[in-house]
Amino acid sequence: MPEVAPLPAAGRGGPTERTEITMTQQSPSGEDSVLARIHELVGEERDLRDQLAAQQIDADTERGRLAAVETQLDQCWDLLRQRRARLDAGQDPDEARVRPASEVENYLS
Repeated sequence: MPEVAPLPAAGRGGPTERTEITMTQQSPSGEDSVLARIHELVGEERDLRDQLAAQQIDADTERGRLAAVETQLDQCWDLLRQRRARLDAGQDPDEARVRPASEVENYLS
């Protein structure tokens, strides 16, 4: 399973805080691990929105934590694309590496 820096707890960290993901993918099931982490993060997004709707957290907390989750999701999707591109090119997908949030967040759509 990928190693991921934890999100800030409720009330800690601000909306500009970014949490970077750290993964090591040195196994045949590397893609499965990345996909599992993506599903976890999507669930976390849903939980944050539900907590806001139930007034368990305030909007600023939700925005800050959601920004961190979205950054991690961007990094996971980038890693997954790298792995698949390497595999399609006949290269070792385990050589794909997580790119820094600052790089992934600046991609053009």
